[in-house]
Amino acid sequence: MPEPVSSRTPLSPTPRSTPTRLRERARTDRADLDAVLDAALICHLGVLLDGTPVVLPTVYGRDGDTLYIHGSTGAGNLRAAIGSAVSVAVTLVDGVVYARSAMHFSMNYRSAVVLGRAVEVTGRAEREHGLRVIVEHTAPGSWSRVRHPNRKELAATVVLAIDLTEASVKIRTGGPRDDEADIETGGVWAGVLPVRQVWDAPIDSGDLTPGIAVPADVLQRIASGRVEAR
Repeated sequence: MPEPVSSRTPLSPTPRSTPTRLRERARTDRADLDAVLDAALICHLGVLLDGTPVVLPTVYGRDGDTLYIHGSTGAGNLRAAIGSAVSVAVTLVDGVVYARSAMHFSMNYRSAVVLGRAVEVTGRAEREHGLRVIVEHTAPGSWSRVRHPNRKELAATVVLAIDLTEASVKIRTGGPRDDEADIETGGVWAGVLPVRQVWDAPIDSGDLTPGIAVPADVLQRIASGRVEAR
């Protein structure tokens, strides 16, 4: 789960994780990596499958310096990641940047790319811990009230752990970076169209027993407004 900012350390850049373009957008504070990972709900896992790159969108969870991902033992794409070098990308879009020149249109965003090796989690307690981290990241408060995975379900599930040591973070904020000549010419609107996600009203399952109320933590998420609020 998220840790206090004061306990985090700076990112340790490597040749692979050091941005080569727009370096002013790079962040070196480890807290920025944690913030991006904790705010998003979906990551994209990049693996090599028979020599072909494959990108898989999936849920995940972070516990300290470890990122957890899970999936079915029957998923060939996920099995290919076991013990292999992988990349994980997370992106949050905060706005579309409208400029006066087509070449200066952009996005305000927060993004993170993690590079590492996907290690299979094998112990029962460790696997349950990884699954709890994923569930609590996706639906905080749920693990304590639902049935936990049984032996058969665990046997059918792969849990992968990826160390967060090697990663890069880039963030863009603000308005367009137009050329001075285009600003002086004028006549074209420029600015930012913000983007945000919000929770909608919950929908009961069709087979829900009458009288079971929506949990307080779900109602709290709706009241918080933005999807990324934790």
